[in-house]
Amino acid sequence: MHALSLRAASAVLALLFAVSASSQVQTEPTAATTAPPQAAVVDPLAEAIRERVDHLRYASEHDGTDHVVRGRRIVLTDIVARYYESQQFQPKWRDPARLDLLVAALADLEDDGLDPADYHIEALQSFRTDLRAAAALQPAEQADLEFLATDAMMLSLYHLYLGKVDPVQLSSQWNFSTRPVSVERGFERLSAALDSGQIRETFERARPQHVWYQRGREALRTYRAIAAAGGWSPISDGPTMKLGLDDPRVPVLRYRLTVTGDLAGDLQPPAPPLNLAFDAELEAAVKRFQERHGLTADGAVGPGTRAALNVPVSARIDQIRINLERARWVMHELHGEFVLVNVAGFDVSYFRDDEPIWTSKVIVGRPYRETPIFKSLITYVVLNPTWTIPPGILVKDKLPVIKRDPGYLKRNNIRVIDSAGREVNPHSVDWSRYSGSRLPPYQLRQDPGDDNALGLVKIMFPNPYLVYLHDTPSKSLFDKDERVFSSGCIRVEKAFELAELVLNDPVRWNRAALDAAIATKRTQTVNLARPVPVLILYWTAQPRPDGQVIFRNDVYGRDPATLAALNGTFRRP
Repeated sequence: MHALSLRAASAVLALLFAVSASSQVQTEPTAATTAPPQAAVVDPLAEAIRERVDHLRYASEHDGTDHVVRGRRIVLTDIVARYYESQQFQPKWRDPARLDLLVAALADLEDDGLDPADYHIEALQSFRTDLRAAAALQPAEQADLEFLATDAMMLSLYHLYLGKVDPVQLSSQWNFSTRPVSVERGFERLSAALDSGQIRETFERARPQHVWYQRGREALRTYRAIAAAGGWSPISDGPTMKLGLDDPRVPVLRYRLTVTGDLAGDLQPPAPPLNLAFDAELEAAVKRFQERHGLTADGAVGPGTRAALNVPVSARIDQIRINLERARWVMHELHGEFVLVNVAGFDVSYFRDDEPIWTSKVIVGRPYRETPIFKSLITYVVLNPTWTIPPGILVKDKLPVIKRDPGYLKRNNIRVIDSAGREVNPHSVDWSRYSGSRLPPYQLRQDPGDDNALGLVKIMFPNPYLVYLHDTPSKSLFDKDERVFSSGCIRVEKAFELAELVLNDPVRWNRAALDAAIATKRTQTVNLARPVPVLILYWTAQPRPDGQVIFRNDVYGRDPATLAALNGTFRRP
């Protein structure tokens, strides 16, 4: 038996099918009576289902072939077989009304960015037609319907709750916890959901119960409607369009911005007489578009803004779908207070009650030194930190400089410390002896101060990547649109505000107290009274409360692999 597929699918069954007590059927005990023995009655449908179970088990364990019903492959063969064994091979899908509920729930998966075709919807619609045309299906046909419908429901709930794509296959850094398993309880809840007709409710509970996810589904509906209406036309190359200039491309620009709600007005394609003026209203709309796409909001349409405007609606739909999938990986756990870093968005936010209450720009790792995606707990803050140069940065960045100019260390307040903790004169070291294959037997530690690479505060959370949030002396880099300048750590523009939030002690550690501690120039560690979760994630599309969508470039090139897996054939782990 495929243990991993069983564990994953049963986790969904165990946790999703919450059914109200009113849906449970209660029976009164009856007095025991003695009846004469009777010959057992053979139920042809139960026998047909039992034969299908036997076939599934044999095919799965012996020849590895797929069980196919009306052209559709049963995916969760093990768990479906085990479910019908637990039900003594009794049918669940003889009522066309119940099948109607399932087909409607599967069709609704399109708003989740999933493809209803992955969940046998056309074959189920065919079965539904047959079921309505006849009083009952033949036992073999009904048994096929049982397996197809149950597989469709289990598989779709699996994907809503855990995601269709396995994030571990995309990144070895993924460390989000798996969810607990109770197979028997899951079977009970599935049966209760089917018996009570609570199929739509069960699907709804499987989705992340977070406002972000609901907004994402609404945004996907909006962009699919835009696509159905014809999308938008690209804006042709030419000089920068800006306030006060006439340009023949202005009517196309106006329509483009109206389609996505950045410019108020009627959705009418350009028609004579054409208004070629780039006015203040259009400039304000361009700024709104630029802000949503992480561009400098100068109101002018140059090459960068034009490139973002010309991304086709189909690509934007894919971005939303990709990030709804990412949401399914993590958003079941996103509640309460936490810090969320969006690497692709170059920002960090502090969340409370499902909404960000504070946001700051950040600088993340270069594409060849990516900031890893993981989660941890913020446990302490260091004021006036020292910086011990990590081995990777030492080899790649610092050793070449030191070999040319050992005086670089003194000028930058970097001390050389031996294994006994003693300071060593950098001019006494033969730096030419050391390289990536032979590291120097010293720590290089930068003193606290305004020029320290970590700035004046760092916010720490245990992780194997030597990554943390910190201040920086290089403030000018926050003015860039794409902020990929670090070696993996996360530089925070408003680091002191974040430190004050995570310390959450307005009496002892308000901003004035932090500034006073910094003024002493002494390194000081402040432990948090309550650790704060921190999630380092990667979002290239995010819905806003106003219905608009924030889009970001895929700076690490992670979207294509996620999209390919999302569009591909699902195979059990």
